[in-house]
Amino acid sequence: MYGITMRPRNLICLLFVLALVAQPPPTPPSPHPRLGSEAEEPRLPNGKLQRDEILKADFQKSLDDARELSRLADELKADLEKNDRYVLSIPTLKKTEEIEKLAKRIRDRLKR
Repeated sequence: MYGITMRPRNLICLLFVLALVAQPPPTPPSPHPRLGSEAEEPRLPNGKLQRDEILKADFQKSLDDARELSRLADELKADLEKNDRYVLSIPTLKKTEEIEKLAKRIRDRLKR
């Protein structure tokens, strides 16, 4: 009786091992997933990559905003130095808000 129950168990084990061996090995992930995707990126009519041109334009906008931010900061400093009172004028407060907006815009653009 012991020999009869071993045969189905051996058969099940053999089928299990064969099923494992018959499976193809898993393919390793590619170390450079974007390596071949450069050909798929959109290009402009002049042949340049659209992504590069967007980055260049964003960089130029950041430079322009930084110049404006510096100018506003200098004006704010001058306004604060010429006021002998401890009260700020409305235009000075508006300059601080504009400085905040420019700084946030530059930071958001650089995070991309």
